[in-house]
Amino acid sequence: MTRPTGLTKDAGYEIGVSKTLPVPPGAVWDYLTGPEGQAAWLGEGPSVELRRGARYTLADGTAGEVRGCQPGVRLRLTRRPPEGGESTVQFTIQARGSRSVLQFHQERLADAQERERQRHHWRAVMERVTYALTPAV
Repeated sequence: MTRPTGLTKDAGYEIGVSKTLPVPPGAVWDYLTGPEGQAAWLGEGPSVELRRGARYTLADGTAGEVRGCQPGVRLRLTRRPPEGGESTVQFTIQARGSRSVLQFHQERLADAQERERQRHHWRAVMERVTYALTPAV
């Protein structure tokens, strides 16, 4: 039997988006972990402390815990909105010369419908991040 798109063997449904950005990895990390960047990808609220085990609660009631932080490369955390189940979100940054590849990944989604909603969400997040980090020409 073939698994539906996005359904993993162990982590439920998942979604990922990636994009090459015209800035070095350090600039991407600094933006995503700063207040403006955290609001762009995680949501409005107090900044998340970048250490394993740190807990956070956003303005909309979404809460979670940092599960891993490799400065400059990866941040992984749980995310539980008030009206939904817990999932795991991470972003990773890879160097490509003077550019960077940014990937957002979310797993442990409830079903195909939540996966589709989050696909749209992460694409919109990537557009916001790209706009913020792309130098004006």
